[in-house]
Amino acid sequence: DMIHASRKKRIAKGSGVQVQDVNKLLKQHADMLKMMKRVNKLGEKGFMRSLGGMTPPPGFPR
Repeated sequence: DMIHASRKKRIAKGSGVQVQDVNKLLKQHADMLKMMKRVNKLGEKGFMRSLGGMTPPPGFPR
């Protein structure tokens, strides 16, 4: 969803930050959404393979 400039200004003013901070947060959210979609597409086994040599925390399925 696109958030128009006027709404970004209202959000920034209401939260006491700059519009650039709102833009940064929105970009981080979009990036995380993309990553989670990729992880979901891989499934649990594919995701674990993509992590490579990382050892999973205790109790995490292998």
